[in-house]
Amino acid sequence: MGTGFSAISISQGRLYTMGNTNEHDIIWCLDAATGRESWKHTYASRLDPQYYEGGPGATPTVEDGKVITISKWGTVLCLAAATGSKVWEHNLWDEGIRSNRWGFAGSPLIWHDLVILNAGSTGTALERATGRMAWFNGTNPAGYASPALVNINGKEIVLIFAAKHLVAVDPKTGRELWRHPFETGYDTNNSDPLVQGDKVFISSFTRGCALLRIHLDRAEVVYEKDVLHNHLSPGILFGDYVYAFNGEAKTKTDFRCLHLPTGEVKWTTKTPAFGSLIGLGENRLLILSDRGELTLAAASPEEFKPLARAQVMGGICWTPPTIAHGRIYVRNAKGVLKCFETIPQ
Repeated sequence: MGTGFSAISISQGRLYTMGNTNEHDIIWCLDAATGRESWKHTYASRLDPQYYEGGPGATPTVEDGKVITISKWGTVLCLAAATGSKVWEHNLWDEGIRSNRWGFAGSPLIWHDLVILNAGSTGTALERATGRMAWFNGTNPAGYASPALVNINGKEIVLIFAAKHLVAVDPKTGRELWRHPFETGYDTNNSDPLVQGDKVFISSFTRGCALLRIHLDRAEVVYEKDVLHNHLSPGILFGDYVYAFNGEAKTKTDFRCLHLPTGEVKWTTKTPAFGSLIGLGENRLLILSDRGELTLAAASPEEFKPLARAQVMGGICWTPPTIAHGRIYVRNAKGVLKCFETIPQ
C-alpha cells in the first residue's frame, strides 16, 4: 500500500487506505474479500520521514458513496467510492493553512453538509458537495487528533484537539464555544479525545492526562494527573475504565488500565508494551503490538487477561487493526497489508 499509517476503512465490500510510494500518495480501493485492486488515485506528496517512516497518517472517511481523504500537506480529496473518479479537490495550503511539524493526521469528520478537519488554529470546514471553504479559524498549525462530535444537552458540538488547547466549536459556524489549555512538547496533541457522556479524557506523552466535565460554554477540570502519557493510539473506553498504551514509542512503555473517574491505575503490563487497539463487543480488546503481535484480551480492571495471541506481521505496526464481516485487517508502516479470517471456537 506504500509507506504510511493510514488505517483501513471498509464500506459496502470495499477497503480504503493510503500510502506513499516514490514521493506520491496513493489512495487505494480494494475488494475487501479478495484484496483485488478496484482503483487507486495517485498525486505528488512528500514522504517526509522525521524520526519515523513518514507517509500519510489520516484514514479515509466513507459516507454516502464518497470517500474523503486529507494528506499530510493539506490536499483534501473527495472521490467516488465505487470508481475513484474525482468529485473535488481542495488544497488547504492555498488558504495559508499550514500543518504542524509532522503534517495533518486527523481524519475527516462528516457533519451534515460539511467536512470538518483538524486544520488551522481551531478547525476548518469544507462544503461536502463542492469542497469550497465553509469556515475556518485561523492559519496557525493544528494538533494531530481527529475532530470528535459530542452531544451536550441535545446540542452537538465538535471538539478540536488543537496544538495547544482542547477547543469546542459550533460545527455549523466554527464559532469557538470554549477552550482548555493543554500545552505539550512540540505541540504533540496526537491522540483522539475519549468521550463518556459529559466528560472527555485527553492525554499526551509529554504532558500526562486530564479528565474534563464539558458544558456548552466551559470545561471543568475533574483532575489532571501524571498517570497516563498517551503518544499515538488513544486507547479504548469500556465503562469506567480506560485501556491504553503509556509512554513515547521506541522508549520505555507499557499497557495499562485506568479508572476513569479517579485516574487510579489498576494494572500495567509490558506484554504488549506498545501498539494500538480497538474494542470488540462483550468487553473484548483487539490489540496489535508495534511488533506485529495480535492479542485478543478481556477488558477487565482486575488484571490483564490475554485470551489468544498470534504473530501476524513484521515491521513497525502503529496503525490499529480493523475488523469487519468476520475478517481482521492489519498493516505496517511500510504498507504491507494482511487479511485474516476469524475462526469461531
